Amino acid sequence: MTSPSNGRQARAELGKRLREIRQNAGITARELAARAGWHESKCSRIENGRTLPSESDLRMWARQCGVAGEAADLVATVRTIEGAYLQWPRVERQGLRRMQASAQPLWERTRHFRSYSSWLIPGLLQTPSYTGAVLGAVRDRKGLGDEVRDAVQLRMERQRILGLAPRRFAFVVEESVLRHRVVDRQAMAEQLGHLMWIAKRPNLSLGVIPLDADRTGMWPVESFWLFDDDQVNVELVAAYLTVTQPNEVAAYARTFAALADLAVHGDAARQLIGNAVEALSAPGRAL
Repeated sequence: MTSPSNGRQARAELGKRLREIRQNAGITARELAARAGWHESKCSRIENGRTLPSESDLRMWARQCGVAGEAADLVATVRTIEGAYLQWPRVERQGLRRMQASAQPLWERTRHFRSYSSWLIPGLLQTPSYTGAVLGAVRDRKGLGDEVRDAVQLRMERQRILGLAPRRFAFVVEESVLRHRVVDRQAMAEQLGHLMWIAKRPNLSLGVIPLDADRTGMWPVESFWLFDDDQVNVELVAAYLTVTQPNEVAAYARTFAALADLAVHGDAARQLIGNAVEALSAPGRAL
């Protein structure tokens, strides 16, 4: 995966790859520029990482070098460099409401959703009280404007896609997520009850990885969303990562499958949720 902390290095690596493609085609940088109708210095700037090529530049490069089939992967690389790693301050400057609204087109066009969470109940499965507490904590911690009510409403409206055919949803959460009480006991019990109810949807799979699962082959990882086989969104402590390169998306798909294999589903998952509800009502019992 491209190092998120060094965009300059990522451009240099892409430039090196493009130089190798050109050299393997047996043409000079000047010849490639002439064929593409570019200034003769453009190829040099791109190959040395000083200029990030556009998507049309990459398609032209691949076509003129006789490797048009590699264009899609090259375009995915540029998209990763441009927007893969956004530090939270940049994202949060939009405000809570715009943060929620900006992702809507992606959610609308996706047909197969896969979500793994090691931190919180996934957004599509949250109750208004739970979402309000989560976004309120983000607001208070980051000093953002008070847009929590509007942001909660947008997230609740997004949940309508759960009922839209032909979409499919697969969720995997760590059992600890059921025990992380980010709201008061009553609201948490409501959230867990909602989770048990919504898991009955025929187009939705919910898996819970038990606390005592054998993790020797697969440790807990960062929470992520997989949208079809096109994009992965990952929430890190300091930043928001978007993954679009096909080989990296495939790596997350394999990771999700491995995590799903560790999880229990159906009645066994509901039993773990029920245990978490019981723990809420037991005075002095550890959550």
